[in-house]
Amino acid sequence: MTSLDETAIGSVADALAAARQRYVEANPTSAEWARRASAVLPGGNTRSVLHFDPFPFRVASAQAQYLVDVDGHRYVDLLGNYTAGLLGHSPEPVRAAAHAAIDRGWALGAVHPAEVRLAEAIVERFPSIEQVRFTNSGTEANLMALAVATHHTGRRKVLVFAGGYHGGVLTFGGGASSPVNVPHHWVMSTYNDLDALAAVFVEHGPDVAAVLVEPLQGSAGCIPATTEFLTSLRAHCDASGSLLVFDEVMTSRLSAGGAQQLLGVLPDLTTLGKYLAGGFTFGAFGGRRDLMAAFDATTGGALGHAGTFNNNVVSMAAGVATLTEVLTADVLAATNARGDRLREGLDAVFADSGVPMCATGTGSLMNVHGTGGPVRSVDDLRAGDDRWKELLFFAALEAGFYLARRGFIALSIEVTDDDVDAFLAFVAGWAAGVRDLR
Repeated sequence: MTSLDETAIGSVADALAAARQRYVEANPTSAEWARRASAVLPGGNTRSVLHFDPFPFRVASAQAQYLVDVDGHRYVDLLGNYTAGLLGHSPEPVRAAAHAAIDRGWALGAVHPAEVRLAEAIVERFPSIEQVRFTNSGTEANLMALAVATHHTGRRKVLVFAGGYHGGVLTFGGGASSPVNVPHHWVMSTYNDLDALAAVFVEHGPDVAAVLVEPLQGSAGCIPATTEFLTSLRAHCDASGSLLVFDEVMTSRLSAGGAQQLLGVLPDLTTLGKYLAGGFTFGAFGGRRDLMAAFDATTGGALGHAGTFNNNVVSMAAGVATLTEVLTADVLAATNARGDRLREGLDAVFADSGVPMCATGTGSLMNVHGTGGPVRSVDDLRAGDDRWKELLFFAALEAGFYLARRGFIALSIEVTDDDVDAFLAFVAGWAAGVRDLR
């Protein structure tokens, strides 16, 4: 795919229309798959975030840091399956562990050693987790953590933050009233706003069962929490008797012990998911022993926790391999350092070119935005122009790089320094070509 010189096109709207047309022309096989899919799947898929207009390309194969689509285009995968692909595609220790597990039988309907080994590895890594239970997704993990909180406190209100995303039925990008959200008594505040936080606890503190927060708001645009904000949350929860729940489904990759270890703020409960089973279906929630005792059937625990596939043998075995053989502290540190270099490089390109964009994030998680920043909450993004992100997205596809249409990037451990350099060089050239568009 070859990009046209955007300087020959006078407006952002014209440039975007031309980019979409080039995409359609370059992807006839994906277009046909989109037609077939739309007949049997509403919108042509079964995971809404993967859709983009005019249609998404369809992947034929993946290996290491590369995707190949059905039209034969190869991309450096900078999206990393929205953080679930931290290990890249088909890492050998995980592949071997999954195959060995399948060879021993996979629909057991019984407990088995691999779930114990994975639980031990998780408890060893994350400082706030004394005991853990497994689920099928981060969404389920967050639902169960809130069940623990409401049961333990006897309260009903849950404090969340505008822009927060905690799974498909716990989404707060447009407020708390989404029809797919579960019916908790939601209280909403502004991320990174200490004054707003204090006001919420003055009004609602005695009734708040839990504060559910991402140490970095992923889906909102990779907006990092300040240490002061998280420290204040911890203090307010301690004072009010509320439980602090860290959604580390994404941010657990920021160090061997997650964002909580990196920032030095410990929650009462932590939720996990995404990459921790090497890319297989996985979720987990854990925390203080006294809280998790609610599920202890040996002592008459008051709460049940069902899930046919919670301890499925493939995810458990893959998770053990992921944590014990692949994701060492050094590997994570190197990947996050590479991400910091990419994000800082992108910001430098945008500043030098005058393109009205910025990059936010921490380590291997980042997002580009159609605004010059700074960005502390979703309120700072409302005046941005998302067309810049879409222009970059289509240009990146033409150049052989895949990121999210919304500007999201999550590096895998397979992405190299050379890949980062190549992407930065591409963005610099692209920015020089579009800087005069209006």
